[in-house]
Amino acid sequence: MSYSTTYQTSPVAKLVYAFLTALAVVAFGFFIGQWVPVSMVLPLIILEFILLIAMIVARSKKSVGYSLMYSFMLVSGLTLYHVIASYINILGTGEVFKAFTLAVVSFVGVAIYAARTKEDFSFLGGFLTMGLFALLGLLLIQWFIPFSSVGQMGISALGILIFLGFTIFDINRLVRYGFTEEEIPMIVVNIYLDFINLFTYILRFFASDED
Repeated sequence: MSYSTTYQTSPVAKLVYAFLTALAVVAFGFFIGQWVPVSMVLPLIILEFILLIAMIVARSKKSVGYSLMYSFMLVSGLTLYHVIASYINILGTGEVFKAFTLAVVSFVGVAIYAARTKEDFSFLGGFLTMGLFALLGLLLIQWFIPFSSVGQMGISALGILIFLGFTIFDINRLVRYGFTEEEIPMIVVNIYLDFINLFTYILRFFASDED
């Protein structure tokens, strides 16, 4: 009599692996971003949005989802280098590192809370979406009518609250309702965007105090 054992990797392990490899791709993009000319930043940001939209459309197709996910992460790393470099010029390396530390601590803290609480935060989805549209509207207005430093701090504080909320919403939903393997690429991108946007709005908050 012969016995065969099939070992299958759990979806959680696959999610962790995908997230770590995606971060490695971002780090690689960030490294080579120093050789990307500033004139290419805007086209890359546009490409980043196109890839994100393509992921939302094709997220049910596993093979397409992963290829788009890694492409998005690479482009995000390229643009992130120039974002961080600009804030270093404004704030200095120490303040940027302080903002990063604050973002990490805040993100991990709310993520642990969202994962361990018995509360269901799915009701936040609609409020966060409306808040995000309001934030985008304010940023669009600011493009044409520059706000004072107090106004910029208010927008930054709103952005911080919204993306802390998205972190709670996304992590809580994963723990309570689970996920399929086909959803992993989009989940990775969502969690990454929660953190990166939190980090950038903390940087904006610090920079608004410099004006």
